[in-house]
Amino acid sequence: MRLQFVGGESGNTGSPRVYKTDRDTLVIQGYIVDDPEALADAKTPAHETLVEIPYSLLKYLPRDTE
Repeated sequence: MRLQFVGGESGNTGSPRVYKTDRDTLVIQGYIVDDPEALADAKTPAHETLVEIPYSLLKYLPRDTE
């Protein structure tokens, strides 16, 4: 999988960030959610995780896949 940087609140090296992939998906770099109650509320399977991002990062989400 190849990542293309879309945007982030901390420049080119920090977190959180948004990437587009060459598989027509998005990758979000954020803060690991490790709170057991939150993980239980989301019914997160063991092979998945949740990441937390601020609302301000949503402006970087692409509206199309091209």
